[in-house]
Parts: sequence; C-alpha cells; structure tokens
Amino acid sequence: MKILFFDCASGISGNMTLGALMDLVENGQEYLVTELNKLNVDGYHIHFSKQNKNGILANYVDVHLEGHHHDHGHHHEHRNLQDVESIINQSEIEEEAKNLAKRIFMRVALAEAKVHGKPIEEVHFHEVGAIDSIVDIVGCAILITKIKPDAIYSSVVNDGYGFIECAHGTIPVPVPATCEIFANRKALTRQIDVPTELVTPTGAAIISELACSFGKAPVMSMDKIGYGCGSKDLPIPNVLRVMQGKMEAEEDTVTIIETNIDDTTPEVLSYTMEKLFEKGALDVFYTPIFMKKSRPAYRMNIICKNECLETMRDILFLHTTTIGMRYRKEKRFVLPREIVERDTPFGKVHFKKVTHLDNVYYYPEYEDVKKISNERNLSIKEVYRKL
Repeated sequence: MKILFFDCASGISGNMTLGALMDLVENGQEYLVTELNKLNVDGYHIHFSKQNKNGILANYVDVHLEGHHHDHGHHHEHRNLQDVESIINQSEIEEEAKNLAKRIFMRVALAEAKVHGKPIEEVHFHEVGAIDSIVDIVGCAILITKIKPDAIYSSVVNDGYGFIECAHGTIPVPVPATCEIFANRKALTRQIDVPTELVTPTGAAIISELACSFGKAPVMSMDKIGYGCGSKDLPIPNVLRVMQGKMEAEEDTVTIIETNIDDTTPEVLSYTMEKLFEKGALDVFYTPIFMKKSRPAYRMNIICKNECLETMRDILFLHTTTIGMRYRKEKRFVLPREIVERDTPFGKVHFKKVTHLDNVYYYPEYEDVKKISNERNLSIKEVYRKL
C-alpha cells in the first residue's frame, strides 16, 4: 500500500505543503498550475523557486496577489466559508479534491468561529477568505488526490513560542486558531525552542484532516521524498519533509468495529456511513438483526486502519444513538493495487490495476463509468462492456 509520512519537525504551513507534495508528482509544478486554473479565480500569480535551508534544497511556493501588497495577511479580500465553498463547487477540479478542500476549510472555519465567538456563518476572516489560503488548501487537495495514498501519517507537530503580529494585533504562539484546530483533532503537538510561529492555521487544518495518526514514521520502503520550505530563516531547517513509500500488504492489519443500534432511522445510518467513509473508513455496512424483546435493530460494522479507531468511534458516538461498541484487530490479505489512467474509446479513464502472481487485472473506476454513462447516454453495463 502507498503511504505518505509528513515530517513536521519545523511545523507546517500551506505553501510548505504545496512545495513538498510537488516533488511527489511528475511535472508537479505544471500539474498544479493547470489544475488551479480550473478554480476560475484570478487576481494572483504563483512564484516557484528553490531555496537552501541549512543545506537542504526545498521548493518555495509564493502566492502573489496582483494589485496588493503581499504582507502576511493584510489588504486581503475577506470572504466567509460560504463564499469559499461556492468558488470550489463551481470549479472544474476533481470531485474528490473539492470534498477534501472543503473539509480542510471547515476545520479552519470552526476554529476561527470559536476564537472570535461568532456563529460560523457570521465570521468573515482573511485566514480562509484570502486568495493565497484558497490556493494553498485547494492546491494541497489537488496534489493529494493525484498522489492517491492509501494512508497518511504525521510526526508529532512542532511549533515555536513567543508572540507574532497579525491583523488582530499581537497574539501568542501557537496562535489561537491553530490551538483550536489541533484540540478538535486531538493531534499530538509540542513547542520547541524557536521564538516564532512554525504552524499556521492553514497548515494545522491540512495535517489534521490528512493524518490518521501522529508519532514516529511507520515501517516502510521509501520511494520519493519531497521538500517544501517556509520564508523564515531559523536555527533549524525551515522545511517540511514528506516521504512517500510502501508498506507490505502481508503485514496489514485492520480494526473491526461493531455496534448494535435499536433506536435509530435509516437516514441517520446513511448519513453516518457517509461521514465514516469521508474520514477514512475502508468499508462500512449494516445488517438487520433482532435484539432483546424481539426488537428490530441494525448491526453496524466498520473496517478501518488501526490509527483511525478514535476517529471512527467519535463519529459513531456523535451521529448515532449508540452508547457502546466492540472493536478488535484482524489480519487481512490485500492484493497490490494502484490507480492508473488508460486510453479507451471514451478517452482517458481511471482503472484500478490489481496484480496477483503473474496476472494483472484492470477494473474501471465507477465514478468514471458513471460520468461516461451520463455524457454518452449509455447504460452502465454497456460502458463496462466496451471498457
């Protein structure tokens, strides 16, 4: 399975993430610009450069606002969450990238609303509304969707100490929004002896949404390493390092969660299933059962990565009426697979490429098949047959 490990020894920000992920995508800079153009947002241009940070060469991505001074948050156009989601929804980027970007923005929005003491719909904040944050977060979602990792892990996230100046005045480090984002995620963080901000709210939201767990790197064989840097020169390398590698399928274990529910509705179960899949569940299903006093009920089963147990648990407690659940670890065999693009009579189509012994199998991705079916007015089974 393909995994990513974010080494946040010097914190994380949006542009550091873009810089590191670009190294993991073929022609990453060109691909990023091409996809970002599908946002249909103007008023900015991106400068790409290489910078040396304590002997480490890294990508520096700088979003310049046209006709504005680029001075760390001032003179930005203010937008609220609805404005940002409207820009994303109306864009032409992939649906998976849209959904990931909106989930990251929601993390920032919830934190800003709490810090400022306002309902989320009333908060107008440059941290989310500014074009550079839109580019950072949507760009990250675009590159992650292209890389398609099976799992993402993070180190403990380091931040600095002291105070920084922002649009609201002098505030402490870690900044309040970053603290709220990490508290909501129960992320593992610490302060190190560097007297400045290392983690931006955008960076905190990105890693909180992406990472299944925080700690040491898992056992893996490394394939590629990406480096993205920030603008500051620090005593330590101001670099985010993202490692791409593989974990052996033979060592794969998963967590199975079960809960019996006799006082809920199908709508609640359907919505809960959606939220579980959004947060990384590998599979979810529910089965009709009879419980005590012959009451009809459902047993909900979730298969997830071991690191996602707490996330799955919290979703079940939040969205269903269950007051308890069982879980266990199980081993599983998983055939090596990857998503590839192939030329077909319908143009380029994504396939799942699966290998077993000397055999290779290609299975067309359902979302592509559905899109072709709608565009060509063909039945699903006819599209599958031709592919």
